Amino acid sequence: MTAPAILVREIRAKSILTKSNIPGADFCVNPYVGCAHGCRYCYARFMKRFTGHDEPWGEFVDVRVNAVELLHKRLVSMRDQGGLVLVGTVTDAYQPLERKYELTRGILRELAASSFDVTVLTKSDVVVRDVDVLADFERCEVEFSITGVDERVAAALEPGAASPARRLAALRKLHEAGVATRVFVSPILPGLTDLRAVFEAVRGLAEGISAETLNVVAADWGRLAAALEKLPGGADLFREFWKSARSPAYWDDVEREFAALAREFGIPLGGFHRH
Repeated sequence: MTAPAILVREIRAKSILTKSNIPGADFCVNPYVGCAHGCRYCYARFMKRFTGHDEPWGEFVDVRVNAVELLHKRLVSMRDQGGLVLVGTVTDAYQPLERKYELTRGILRELAASSFDVTVLTKSDVVVRDVDVLADFERCEVEFSITGVDERVAAALEPGAASPARRLAALRKLHEAGVATRVFVSPILPGLTDLRAVFEAVRGLAEGISAETLNVVAADWGRLAAALEKLPGGADLFREFWKSARSPAYWDDVEREFAALAREFGIPLGGFHRH
């Protein structure tokens, strides 16, 4: 299963550092608009209505080519103001185009020279390239998003993203380099995410772990169904997926299992978010 062709457009943004509504964070930075990972469950697709694109979410990326310049000017005006900046909240700051444009690398350099702390949210192994810049922060962490360790499921539902094996390898490299790392099981996929396998894979590599349920309201069910029906079990798999995802009792059981595994594996539990 291959990712669709991606429409790439270079644009000039008017702002890059925005106030955050996410608890615990002060600001957000998103170097790109849209995302090439094409995750079939992505609930950020609501952002499409603000982009002027007709293409489906996951099939276009606007590159904010002046992002580093904008950030530099903003930080100069803010002087010694600090806080926590989340990098990549409605797009992946390390999606494939980052290899070419290096916007995230430039942004991190600017933030490292200021008094800000940073949390990078990603499901990409490209982040390993910037371990030298990440080491310049007084406080910095990288949170890897993963839905499971099954390569076949990931290829069907996250066609443009790094494979689970590549993400786990990147997690290990950053951890061994001394970068604070966390894991976000996002989202848990009913019947497909093997939570024990995830905990076994990240044992000793994460300073914390959190999770969220599938967002059944905002998920793209048409694309999800098409992807799931290509996996073994086909239509039956989708029917069970749909039934479980909409059951509060199912998520009650999953939340209890997640908390129990966190205790068993000795990984601090960062939270379990239910949509």
